[in-house]
Amino acid sequence: MCLIVFAWRAHPDFPLVVAANRDEFHARPTAAARFWDDQPGILAGRDLEGMGTWLGVTRGGRFTAVTNYRDAAPAPREAISRGVLASRYLVSGEAPSTSAAAVETHGKAYRGFNFLAGDRAELWWVSNRGGHARKVEPGIHGLSNHLLDTPWPKVTQGKRRLGEVLELVPAVEPLLALLADTAEAAQGDLPDTGVGAERERQLSAARIVSPTYGTRSSSALVVGADGKVRFAERAYGSDGAELDTLRFEFTLN
Repeated sequence: MCLIVFAWRAHPDFPLVVAANRDEFHARPTAAARFWDDQPGILAGRDLEGMGTWLGVTRGGRFTAVTNYRDAAPAPREAISRGVLASRYLVSGEAPSTSAAAVETHGKAYRGFNFLAGDRAELWWVSNRGGHARKVEPGIHGLSNHLLDTPWPKVTQGKRRLGEVLELVPAVEPLLALLADTAEAAQGDLPDTGVGAERERQLSAARIVSPTYGTRSSSALVVGADGKVRFAERAYGSDGAELDTLRFEFTLN
């Protein structure tokens, strides 16, 4: 997952609104979003290689998401998939603060990541690249492949667009639309993460189109104060073509 913009307690009727793109190698085996057979209370996509997820929600109101952190640091030997952080949290009964603290303690076992863990009461963020666990304050926030609210172009633009469409929820289509932008940032606005100028430009788009690595899916999540949840996942092919859109609605336990 390489772009997440979310509104946490920024709307009186919808305490959590999330729009997120998952960027991944197209060859990596993946299961589309569904309620898991082995954990029927979890709604999420699934990485079939690491058996984790990049974003998910439970019938009890737990929410999580991860992004990778882009840097040139060598990976730990036999590093665990970062998606396991998310799936473990969804399965566990831990409070978000407890999970975030544990992730901070054991973060060296993983490649660089950002991790969000929340429930109906609180939301926490932590990174193993210098971002100590902290409670997320109400407002509109964004994550890409650096720390929380780092003003990379697509994060800044995504937060602005989320603010513009926030009054349109619970409709999920405006959230999916803001994630569909394939425009690349101007050269002078690009960060320098050590991957080269051409790659930085390609990765600067909200939705990345590339035959080998790009945006595999867009997710929209709206959690209402009344407990009603709306979730949609739109898949994309390696050529950028829009594929299936899955939609779910349920009420929290």
